[in-house]
Amino acid sequence: MIAELLSSALGLALYLNTLGADFCYDDSRAIKTNQDLLPETPWIHIFYNDFWGTLLTHSGSHKSYRPLCTLSFRINHAVGGMDPWGYHLVNVLLHAAVTGLFTNFSRILFGDGYWTLIAGLLFASHPIHTEAVAGIVGRADIGACLFFLLSLMCYVKHCSTRGSSPSTWGWILGAGLCAGCSMLWKEQGVTVLAISAVYDVFVFHRLKMHQIISALCKRKNLTLFFSIGLLTSWGTALLGVRLYWMGNKPPSFSNSDNPAADSDSFLTRTLTFFYLPTKNLWLLLCPDTLSFDWSMDAVPLLKAVSDWRNLHTAAFYAGLLLLAYFSLKGSSNERECNGRTVMNGKQNANGHSCHSEMEYKTLEVKSSFASKEENGIKKHEIKKLQLPSTENIVVLSLSLLIVPFVPATNLFFYVGFVIAERVLYVPSMGFCLLVTVGVRALYVKAQKRFLKNLVFCSTAALIIFYGLKTVVRNGDWQNEEMLYRSGIKVNPAKAWGNLGNVLKSQSKISEAESAYRNALYYRSNMADMLYNLGLLLQENSRFSEALHYYKLAIGSRPTLASAYLNTGIILMNQGKTEEARRTFVKCSEIPDENLKDPHAHKSSVTSCLYNLGKLFHEQGHYEDALMVYKEAVQKMPRQFAPQSLYNMMGEAYMRMSRLPEAEHWYVESLRSKSDHIPAHLTYGKLLALTGRKSEAEKYFMKAIQLDPTKGNCYMHYGQFLLEESRLIEAAEMAKKAAELDNMEFDVVFNAAHMLRQASLNEEAEKYYEMAARLRPNGEARMVKPKGELPRIS
Repeated sequence: MIAELLSSALGLALYLNTLGADFCYDDSRAIKTNQDLLPETPWIHIFYNDFWGTLLTHSGSHKSYRPLCTLSFRINHAVGGMDPWGYHLVNVLLHAAVTGLFTNFSRILFGDGYWTLIAGLLFASHPIHTEAVAGIVGRADIGACLFFLLSLMCYVKHCSTRGSSPSTWGWILGAGLCAGCSMLWKEQGVTVLAISAVYDVFVFHRLKMHQIISALCKRKNLTLFFSIGLLTSWGTALLGVRLYWMGNKPPSFSNSDNPAADSDSFLTRTLTFFYLPTKNLWLLLCPDTLSFDWSMDAVPLLKAVSDWRNLHTAAFYAGLLLLAYFSLKGSSNERECNGRTVMNGKQNANGHSCHSEMEYKTLEVKSSFASKEENGIKKHEIKKLQLPSTENIVVLSLSLLIVPFVPATNLFFYVGFVIAERVLYVPSMGFCLLVTVGVRALYVKAQKRFLKNLVFCSTAALIIFYGLKTVVRNGDWQNEEMLYRSGIKVNPAKAWGNLGNVLKSQSKISEAESAYRNALYYRSNMADMLYNLGLLLQENSRFSEALHYYKLAIGSRPTLASAYLNTGIILMNQGKTEEARRTFVKCSEIPDENLKDPHAHKSSVTSCLYNLGKLFHEQGHYEDALMVYKEAVQKMPRQFAPQSLYNMMGEAYMRMSRLPEAEHWYVESLRSKSDHIPAHLTYGKLLALTGRKSEAEKYFMKAIQLDPTKGNCYMHYGQFLLEESRLIEAAEMAKKAAELDNMEFDVVFNAAHMLRQASLNEEAEKYYEMAARLRPNGEARMVKPKGELPRIS
C-alpha cells in the first residue's frame, strides 16, 4: 500500500495550487449557465440533456452524454453554490483516487517492487493531466477513469476466481456495472470492456496471437470464451442504448472545431487524421507545449504527401506496428521478472515464479485456488499470481494507450475538436505502463551498476521534470487571463478572442479592443469575435462602427440572433424604425436547428420579439405589440428573465383600458422578479386608477426603497401625490427627482410643472430654465413608466 499512498499523495500535492483557481474556459457553459445544475430544474432532466444542458435529441446538441458528471456538478452546486473552490477540490480528490487505483493495478503487472511505484509516480506527475484536473469540466475524464479502473480491477478478480468460486459472477457483474458508470461519466469509458478482454487473453492466459484460435477451441478454455462473450454482449448493448438515447444521429460541428472533417479533399482528411495520433503521442512524450484549445488552425492541415510531417506519421505507425508484432509474437529465452534477469525460468523473484518462453507456451490454465485442510475443514486459498512477462505488459499497455483513444480519432464519426488534452487522461495510463516496462527492460539489460543507477536517476529526473511542468501549468489555470495568454502561441485566434472577453470584463476597453482585432487578424471570419467587437463598440457609443461589425458577423454566421438583436436596438435608437422592425422580424424567424447553444439563441430571439413589441407600443400599435409579446412568451426559454416582457404586456393592456388583463401581467412581472422597479411603478399607477390609493402608495414607496438613487421613482410618486392634491409632498418628490436626474429633460420639466402646481413659482422658474437649456425649443411630455431594455449580451 505504500506505493499507492505515495502516488496518491503526489497527485494530491501537485494540484493543491488549483484549489484557489477560478472557473475557466468551458466551465462557464457546463456550470455557470447550465440550467441542469439549478435546484428548480428537475434532476431527471440530467438524463435527457447533454453535458452542456441541451436536449440530447436536439439537432444542435454535441451528443456528449455524461449524466453522472453533471450530477456531480449539481451536488457541488447544492453544497457550495458557485464557489469554484469546492469544484476544484472534488477534481483533485478524484485524481488522487485514480492515481491510487492505477498504482494498485500496476502492482498486478509489476509486483511489490519499486516498478509499481515508478508507474504510479509517472501517472501522478504527468502534465497532460493538468487540463482534466485544473479545468473543472475535465472531471468527466477523471470520473470515467475512476470507474474504468474499478471495472478492470473487478474483471481481474473475476479472472482469478473463475471456475473456483461462485463469487466470480459477482465480480464480472461489478465489472459490467462499473463499465456502464464509466460510460455515463464519459463516452470512452465503455472501452474498458475491450481492455478487460485483452487482459484476460494476453495477460491472465498469456496467449500469443497464433495461439488464440486454437486455445478458444479447447474445452478447458470455455470459461474464457464465455467471459469474452459476456464482455462483447454487454459492450454492444451499452453502445446500442447510447446510440438510441442520442437520437440515432451523430453530432454536427462547425468547421472551426474540426477543420479536417470539413475539408473537401479526401487526401487532406486522410493525411491529417493519420497525423493527429502522432501529435497526441508527442504530447505524452514531451508535454512542453500545452494549450487550452487546439481547434481552428492550431494544427495546420496536411494537404500534400510532400508535407514533412508525414515522416512523423510513418515513423509513428511503423514503431507501433513493430512493437505490437514483437510483443504478440514472443521473445527469446532470456526474460526478466520484476527487474531480475531470468534464464530458462530458474530465477524466482519476490515470491512470483518466472517461466521461460517454452513454459509459457505450454502452461495450462489452472485454477488460482488451492485446497488446504485446516481444522478438518477444506478451505480455498488464493495462490499468488505469476507476474506477466514484458511482452504481456507491452500488449496490455498498447491496448490501454490506443483503444480508449480510438473514439477521438475520427475513425467512426467526426469529433468536435482537433486535439483535446483531457481526452488523453485515460490513454496516459497505457503510456505510463509502457515507459515503466521500458525502463525495467533497460535496467535488466544493463550489466554494470553504473548503468543501472543511470537508468534509475534518469527515471527519477523524468518524474521530477513532469511534476515541475505540472505545477507551472497549473499556474496558467489560475484564472482565464493567464490561461488565454498561455495559449496565444498555439491558437492565437481563439486565445486573443477569449482574452478580449476577459479584458472587457476588467473594464480594460482599449486592450480588449486590441485583443479582438488581433484575433480577427489571424481569422477574419470568426462570427463570435466580430460580434464581441461590435458589442464593445456599441457599449462605448461608437454605433456606426458597431453596426459594421454586426453586419460582418451576420454575414459570417446568418443564424447569429444576438447580432440581429443589437443591430435592431441601434437602429431603433437612431429613429430608423422601419429598418429596426425588419431586423427584429428576420431575427424572430431564425430556427434553432443545428445551433451549438440553442438556449442562448432562444433568449436572443425572445429579446428581439420584446423589442419589436416595444417598437409597436411606442408607435401606438398596441394590438400588434400584444401579438408580438405573446409570441415572445411562447418562444421564451427557461432561463430567460421575463419580468420586463410581462410588464410591457401589462402596459399594452393598460393603454387599451383592459385593466384586469393589465393587472394580471403586472402581478406576473412582480412574481417573476419581486424587486423589478418598473413593475412597481406601473402597477402603482393601475392601483391608483382603480381607486386603491393606499396600495398604490405602498408600491411607489417600495420602488424608491429598492433604488433611492433613481430619480424616475421619485417623479412617479410625485405624480401620484400631485393627483391626490398633496402638492407640498409632490413638490418635494419633484425636486428630489430633478436633483438625481438633472440631465433628463422630462424629469426636470415635470419637476418644474409640479412646483408650479404647488405655487412654488420661483423654484419652478429655476427648473423651467434648466429644462430649456437641456432642450431648446423642445416639447415637454409627462413621464410614463417604461419597461427596461433587455441586457445586451
